[in-house]
Amino acid sequence: MTPAELKMHARPDPTHCRDFTREACAGLSLRCIEPSLDVRSRGHTIRRTESKEKNLMAIQLGDIAPDFTQDSTEGPIHFHEWLGKSWGILFSHPKDFTPVCTTELGVVAKLKPEFDKRNVKVIAVSVDDVASHKKWTADIEETQKTKLNYPILGDPDRKVATAYGMIHPNANDTLTVRSVFVIDPNKKVRLTLTYPAATGRNFDEILRVVDSLQLTDSHSVATPANWKDGQDVIIVPSLQDPEVLKAKFPKGYTVVRPYLRTTPQPNK
Repeated sequence: MTPAELKMHARPDPTHCRDFTREACAGLSLRCIEPSLDVRSRGHTIRRTESKEKNLMAIQLGDIAPDFTQDSTEGPIHFHEWLGKSWGILFSHPKDFTPVCTTELGVVAKLKPEFDKRNVKVIAVSVDDVASHKKWTADIEETQKTKLNYPILGDPDRKVATAYGMIHPNANDTLTVRSVFVIDPNKKVRLTLTYPAATGRNFDEILRVVDSLQLTDSHSVATPANWKDGQDVIIVPSLQDPEVLKAKFPKGYTVVRPYLRTTPQPNK
């Protein structure tokens, strides 16, 4: 083998995932390389590999949320069955006994009555096991002054993290990032958010998005920037028939531009 060939074969290829675990490749559009045999050439070890194409695409809006069965702090969870006809929020944590995660889990516990009012079930996941989660729960409850009132999935085999693409190798090839998935009663993914490990999530914003999704699903409206429940909304541009507009929006509406018409929130 020539020096040029040796260099080509020995150079790590960032577009391949030979340096990552198979689990870490989940959610990425990468060519997964499976090691087969190391050979010696001119004093160097070269790893010969066999390539298998895998289209591991990230979960996109409108996709059916991957189903799974996994143990949790409240017993085994069969995810789609557990969701039933409710909305769902699945959110991941890098690791147990970490400071930002502790505050997030406490905040969600305090907000659970708000999620309940919106028919939303919340569930957390990290790559640690359930035994670790249960030990951590005591710390969460003591430091955040609240009772943990929803399940935390154990995921030591990375099954959930892999299915949902929660491990981002360029950030960390073993820990999950702070992912959020909002899932509707039809099991479709309606929102995805990804935060870096050092930044805690804004769960008031997640509640706001749920309000928007539920409102816009049932009325011909969209919500403007920084909208909050109870504020004016936007009539969708596709709705043009004057009689339909009058019937749907009896409180009237304001024409700012032909494509921008505002109206009081119709379900208030």
